[in-house]
Amino acid sequence: MQRRQLLDELVSKGIRLTSQRRAVISVIQEAKSHLDAGSLLDLARRLEPSLDRATVYRTIGLLKKLRLIDELDLMHLEGEKHYYEVRTEGDHIHLACFGCGMIQEFTSPLFDRLKEEITRTAGFEIRVARLELGGFCPKCSSRHRGEEEEKTKTSVKH
Repeated sequence: MQRRQLLDELVSKGIRLTSQRRAVISVIQEAKSHLDAGSLLDLARRLEPSLDRATVYRTIGLLKKLRLIDELDLMHLEGEKHYYEVRTEGDHIHLACFGCGMIQEFTSPLFDRLKEEITRTAGFEIRVARLELGGFCPKCSSRHRGEEEEKTKTSVKH
């Protein structure tokens, strides 16, 4: 999925880019996983040691306001944390595994058709589409099934 280029978009909007703001934006842009604010602060401080927590939150707020990043709760797998990711050119679904905590991004033409149908039938102009599904990844699913089968065998014996 093509991610938006945050620095380019901010420059085109005339937003001032301090070294601290650049560090936060760079980390979000290059992230290979979904980051919470604490992780974002830790990683950005490697680029800009003087960075403070308030700047991280102000930058997140700015990027959300400009609709350049999305804020996700990812099924609250790790408590009440919120995670951030650069908006993609197209919408996607997040699959969250209750077993191992893996987050997978999933795209489907069916999801796009559903959004089109909602717009057509409800007359609702969709600006943001976010869908999170919780369950078990293939690895954890087979392990989970094995545990359920074992419980069934044990309860039948008693």
